Amino acid sequence: MASVHESLYFNPMLTNGVVHANVFGVRDWVTPHKMALLVLLSELGRAGSQLSLLERRRLNRLLLPLLQGPDMALSRLRKAIEECCPHLAGSVHIRLKLMAEGELKDMEQFFDDLSDSFSGTEPEVHKTSVVGLFLRHMILAYNKLSFSQVYKLYTALQQYFQKDEKKDGADENEMELTNPEELDVKMEKEELDGPLREEEIACSGPLSQKQAEYFLSQQASLLKNDETKALAPASLQKELNNLLKFNPDFAEAHYLSYLNSLRVQDVFSSTHSLLHYFDRLILTGAESKSNGDEGYGRSLRYAALNLAALHCRFGHYQQAELALQEAIRIAQESNDHVCLQHCLSWLYILEQKIFDSCVLLEHSVNKSLHFGLPYLASLGIQSLVQQRAFAGKAANKLMDALKDSDLLHWKHSLSELIDISIAQKTAIWRLYGRSTMALQQAQTLLSMNSLEAVNVGVQQNNTESFAVVLCHLAELHAEQGYFAAASEILKHLKERFPPNSQHAQLWMLFDQKIQFERAMNDGRYHVADSLVAGITALNSIEGVYRKAIVLKAQNQMSEAHKLLQKLLIHCQKIKNTEMVIRVLLSIAELYWRSSCHTIALPVLLQALALAREYSLQYLASETVLNLAFSQLILGIPEQALNILHMAIEPILAHGAVLDKGCAMFLVAKCQVASAASYTPQKKIEALESAILNLNEAKTYFAKVDCKEQLRDVLYFQARLFHTLGRTQERNKCAMLFRQLHQELPAHGVPLINAFK
Repeated sequence: MASVHESLYFNPMLTNGVVHANVFGVRDWVTPHKMALLVLLSELGRAGSQLSLLERRRLNRLLLPLLQGPDMALSRLRKAIEECCPHLAGSVHIRLKLMAEGELKDMEQFFDDLSDSFSGTEPEVHKTSVVGLFLRHMILAYNKLSFSQVYKLYTALQQYFQKDEKKDGADENEMELTNPEELDVKMEKEELDGPLREEEIACSGPLSQKQAEYFLSQQASLLKNDETKALAPASLQKELNNLLKFNPDFAEAHYLSYLNSLRVQDVFSSTHSLLHYFDRLILTGAESKSNGDEGYGRSLRYAALNLAALHCRFGHYQQAELALQEAIRIAQESNDHVCLQHCLSWLYILEQKIFDSCVLLEHSVNKSLHFGLPYLASLGIQSLVQQRAFAGKAANKLMDALKDSDLLHWKHSLSELIDISIAQKTAIWRLYGRSTMALQQAQTLLSMNSLEAVNVGVQQNNTESFAVVLCHLAELHAEQGYFAAASEILKHLKERFPPNSQHAQLWMLFDQKIQFERAMNDGRYHVADSLVAGITALNSIEGVYRKAIVLKAQNQMSEAHKLLQKLLIHCQKIKNTEMVIRVLLSIAELYWRSSCHTIALPVLLQALALAREYSLQYLASETVLNLAFSQLILGIPEQALNILHMAIEPILAHGAVLDKGCAMFLVAKCQVASAASYTPQKKIEALESAILNLNEAKTYFAKVDCKEQLRDVLYFQARLFHTLGRTQERNKCAMLFRQLHQELPAHGVPLINAFK
């Protein structure tokens, strides 16, 4: 029995079999790696004043992650020490060699000498310091070992050192067989690796309680703030499985496994891990110890609440509602107002999927403020602002509400919610068509938090707020024709949020949309059509809308009309007003192309009424431009010019480059059509003004490489120059038109029947 007891009590890393025991019953144990750290601390004390201030500072910074982190290979430890102090690394290696190649009594003597560090009036190490606590834990753990365990430890130390020696020998042979250039590349790659990589953790065996807690807290923090720096999902799950193999009741490991499963959208594994977390929390009695008799019930109600949130995240709204009802029932029985407020917030989210209601949300905000829950109150205010933005409330009232929310953030130092608030403002200004204000808000957030690599917890630069803002920034640059800058932003997004990360779908959608717009501008409709499938997978409504645009561009009018009608009914049902207006504008364009100009007018008036009702200023201006075009087609260009002056200002101030070009092109068309009734002198002035507007439109179209529109502008300019008798300019425009006309296919649509 004694041998069995000893094998369970000693570090399971030194045994090959699976130990079915709670290894965290022993808070810490001695391992060869920790003995190497003890030798490092001993040599550091001996060196004393021989070390320079810079070397001592580097070593002090190195010690904390070494003491807290998992065990690592001796070669990697030596390399880390060499980077800080080369001669100290040599001393550590020699001391370990003497101990490993010596006798057992050398190791005994080493531990006896460690106690001297605390002796004297001015000891080398204070007992309560980080290093002092580590030394005391190691001495205590070593003193508790039986003789057989001490012998196992000594054998493990020899194997630890011999493995390093064999690796050094293999490296030397490899250096002889490898040319210098390949060796330099390999060394550079190794230097780029961090101090605690996946392969090092994997070979280190089971962790002690402190190491496990440090590992879990570090990975959880990285998953929240900077997912790219956390272990890959498969590697992290492997390490968690190793932890749970030695301690199945480790509740925190189950919760991290739940977070890891959410990264890859694994419904089954995430549900399984979440339930196991709360089961273990109840079984271990952790909640009861901290919360008295209420601990058991508290775990149950928060388990139900978390399960409801999980189902809601994956779109299982019926299951989420059942779990939420259970959480509310238990919370009411326990009179837990905090849990009830969380339930109320989730109840609003579930009800929002069925119908729009501000009552629950307003009640939630008031109650959260009453019970001193600023985080919930702020989220409620921002949800309320978002809902009212879609309902068409004035922007100034929404910004006042967000200002009140910001006061809560600064008062309670809720830095994460500050980022969310700024991202919300960026999205609202984009919704209202104020691109300049949206750009200002985006730059505010980017300047608040540097995008350089920082320590976890100092700044949050890989959160959803940053992804949203950077996506808007990329789209704003693309709209203004700065495609190279937009590509750089998207490249940065891909580095910050890899495809397997939870926020990657944001930049994937924007990337597809930008590529689609470029393909449409360039007349490559087959390329645009191939991108529709990717957009549909990320956003079905956007995908159907883009498919209709491609069909319209390919002159498949009946198919495009059927698709747009189905989309219109769906968007009206889900109250997506912005898309409803865009669909109505596309339907009006189909009527123009089919020479049904009078039918297009009621559709445009309906779109204009919706845009003004919901305060969508930019869409309202775009609708007015379409109405002006309809008036031009119906033969009243003077009236078209009058209403153009109402709409063109917001377009030029906040619009995309393509929209600016189309607006100026339309102005020129109206000027030419109106000039027919002018006197000869006034007609020449009107045509000269139209040519200037066409030059401006041509500049805009060239910026976004819109060849079809350029061709139309050149044709129009050539006709005007011919009318004015300016042969040289006419011939130049005609030559450029011919080049583009040969490059692009003609669609057989009269020039006057195309606004965009």
